[in-house]
Amino acid sequence: MDALSVLHNRVSMPRLTGPAPTAEQQEALFQAALRAPDHAWLRPWRFLVLEGQALQQLGELLHTAALAKAGDAAAETVQRARSLPLRAPMIIVAISSPKEHPKVPAEEQEASCAVAVGNMLLAAHALGLGAVWRTGDPARDSIIRDGLGLAPQEKIIAFLYVGQSLGEGKPVPALESRDFFRRWPEA
Repeated sequence: MDALSVLHNRVSMPRLTGPAPTAEQQEALFQAALRAPDHAWLRPWRFLVLEGQALQQLGELLHTAALAKAGDAAAETVQRARSLPLRAPMIIVAISSPKEHPKVPAEEQEASCAVAVGNMLLAAHALGLGAVWRTGDPARDSIIRDGLGLAPQEKIIAFLYVGQSLGEGKPVPALESRDFFRRWPEA
C-alpha cells in the first residue's frame, strides 16, 4: 500500500479481536511513532505496551477509578469498566513526557506525542491491522495516572487499541479541501 493510499483511506476500527500484532508488526508501529516531528530531538514521549494480564490490570484500574467517581458499585459505568481494555488484544498507552527546554514549550511536545500516535495509526492501517485512538475521562483520571506510573508533568495522550479488524470500517465521508483550506491573503 503506497503512502498516499494509507493517508487517504485510514479509518478508526473500534471492533477488534486477536491475535495481537506480531513482534515484527509491533516494531513497525514503534518505529513509525519514533519518526514523529520532534523539535530539538527531545523525545518527549514514552509508551506502555499492554497485552494479556496487563489488560486485565488496566481493567482493574479503570474499575477502581469508575467506582471512585460514581460512588455506586452497581452503576453501569462501574460494571463495564473492567471489560473496556479487553476490546483489543493490545493497547499502547502514549504518554507525553515533556522535557524542560527554553525554545520548546510543553504544548509543542504534547503535539509531538500526538503525531507519534497518528503515525502508529497509519502504520497499523498499512500493515492491515485495525486500530482506534481512545482517551476520555480515563486519560485524565488521577487513579489511572498513578496506577500507570505517570510523573506529575506527564499526560496520557492516547490509549491506542490495536488488533485484527472485525468487519469493515465505516465509510469515510468525502471532504472538500476547499472547505478547510484558504489562500492567504485572499485575493
